[in-house]
Amino acid sequence: QTDRCSNDRQCPVTATSTQSTTHTLQGSVGQANVALCSTGSDKEAILDLVTSRSNTQRQEVIAAYKCSFGKDLIEDLKYELTGKFERLIVSLMRTSAYHDAKEIHDAVKGVGTNERCLIEIMASRNNRQMNEMVAAYKDAYGIDIEEDITTDTSGHFKKMLVVLLQGTRDESGVVDADLVQQDAQDLYAAGEEQWGTDEAKFIMILGNRSVTHLCMVFDAFEKIAEMSIEDSIKHELSGDFERLMLAVVQCIRSVPMFFAKRLYKSMKGLGTADNSLIRIMISRSEIDMLDIRECFRLLYEKSLYNMIKDDTSGDYKRTLLNLCGGDDDLAGEFFPEAAQIAYKMWEISAMTKVQLRPTIRPAPSVDPAADAQALRKAMKGFGTDEDAIIDIVAQRSNAQRQEIRQAFKSLLGRDLMKDLKSELSKNLERLVIGLMLNPAEFDAKMMRKAIEGAGTDEHALIEILVTRSNEEILAMNAAYKDAYKKSLEEAIHSDTSGLFCRILVSLVQGAREEGPADEERAIADAQVTQSCNADSDDMEMKFMSVLCTRSFPHLRKVFQEFVRYSNKDIEQIIKKEMSGDVKNAFYAIVRSVKNQPSYFADRLYKAMKGLGTDDRALIRIMVSRSEVDLFNIRKEFKETHDVSLHEFIQGETSGDYRKTLLMLCGGED
Repeated sequence: QTDRCSNDRQCPVTATSTQSTTHTLQGSVGQANVALCSTGSDKEAILDLVTSRSNTQRQEVIAAYKCSFGKDLIEDLKYELTGKFERLIVSLMRTSAYHDAKEIHDAVKGVGTNERCLIEIMASRNNRQMNEMVAAYKDAYGIDIEEDITTDTSGHFKKMLVVLLQGTRDESGVVDADLVQQDAQDLYAAGEEQWGTDEAKFIMILGNRSVTHLCMVFDAFEKIAEMSIEDSIKHELSGDFERLMLAVVQCIRSVPMFFAKRLYKSMKGLGTADNSLIRIMISRSEIDMLDIRECFRLLYEKSLYNMIKDDTSGDYKRTLLNLCGGDDDLAGEFFPEAAQIAYKMWEISAMTKVQLRPTIRPAPSVDPAADAQALRKAMKGFGTDEDAIIDIVAQRSNAQRQEIRQAFKSLLGRDLMKDLKSELSKNLERLVIGLMLNPAEFDAKMMRKAIEGAGTDEHALIEILVTRSNEEILAMNAAYKDAYKKSLEEAIHSDTSGLFCRILVSLVQGAREEGPADEERAIADAQVTQSCNADSDDMEMKFMSVLCTRSFPHLRKVFQEFVRYSNKDIEQIIKKEMSGDVKNAFYAIVRSVKNQPSYFADRLYKAMKGLGTDDRALIRIMVSRSEVDLFNIRKEFKETHDVSLHEFIQGETSGDYRKTLLMLCGGED
């Protein structure tokens, strides 16, 4: 039986930095002295000495160094080393409590407050760590940490920080089933059930109850509210308070998973958040770094080791890699903690009923005839009033736009689509025309664009066929046949080949099973996929027979059982054992089954990051999801990439095209 909640307070330590068995105090002190006294200092020797000792052994070396040479080892290290390497080595020489204390002090002193640092430390430390940090802060700075934090923060954010700072969370391990139900009901009543939010209730329950108790509360809450506690917090809270409460929930569910996400955010994109990277690598290397590595591999498409390797350099990189302890891209199976987390993730995915939220809704009291006249006026005469066109098209639902198209033809005897094409140009024209087509016409056109001309846009074919319902695929097939006088299946056959073609043909039938998971069949499906021989030809066919035909609820159960029987994650198997378009198609199915808004958020990020923007992908997703789940996609985008979709679009596009996209986006997060 897999544990329902994974947390370093309960699970065995999986450290990468442990006690050195070859450590002798005099030998280590001598090594330190030789390394620091040599011309230019021997950085290689310093990093090997520091990273091959536990923190306890380092404290012994500091004390013995002072006894032997009458000097402060930390001050000598500061003098000899520079930059990020110096920060990393010096931080390693402090005890965990004093390191946390310094991080908090740096976060609240000076210009501005580093709320992210406060949130990370305060949400993730257990009672013992919190109490030791409080004592270390008082010793180091001569003032209570609570006084500094309350001076520099405010509101509910400040109140929750103070509660956490007390280090009095229940750690008894005793769970009262009646209190679990009461707390779940109280959280529901404090948020989703009423107008406004009772923040004090959230603070009291999330700040004091035990980890085991809260895991059960979260499960009970999902059954009552039909949404996860995380989604409720996102709906009800805001700003730093929202981010703190989400961090607390993430740490209750899994501290290693929380830090895996933090590490990824510290290194992705342009530049590295070195302070965050250093802080996490130091604080977790003697606790749960192996589990963090596994969670990192589970969440992202590369190992933590390789991401550090690609994102850092020199002695700084070598020290971080020593703390990391190994490359998990070379590994196969999960460590026990990561297997528990993977199993739990699929369980949460299956239980959570996500409320899909659009950004475009029907406009109230709309007159299609008046809109048609206004559009004609905007396009008549010298010049085009793009603002008037955008304000109408981007603020109507698709059904209302179809009424406008019909009214335009009935009243004016003109084809609105032709008029728009003649008056607009480039990306603005493509976006507005896309909005004026009905969903089936739009999908058919996007499939046509992906297939026709030089080269095939396989990613677009995969995205559309994987994420559309049976009803949407059948409607798209009919629209394609009507517009292009051949079936979509024929077009796919003529432009793709091999197993990838067969996967697309299977999906384009619009015949995926619907309905809930069949537990016995899910176990059988998991065993079939788990037993595939990677070297045999039938592995991909067996995957196709399950992934392309079973319902999404059923596949969630299959992927969960796959972890149980193989001790591996289905995504990692697809990544390691398959290649090319087949790998991409199966991977998209798994991502979409796990969290479809997250899949689209990732597609949007890839469409805009780096040099140049994939405008076709950007338009396709913004148009097709604006009346389905674009609000959810926005939230996933912000959570994963630490920047809002609104901000990303603003930076990557321009002019009226940007204005229209931002209206579809629906707001800043």
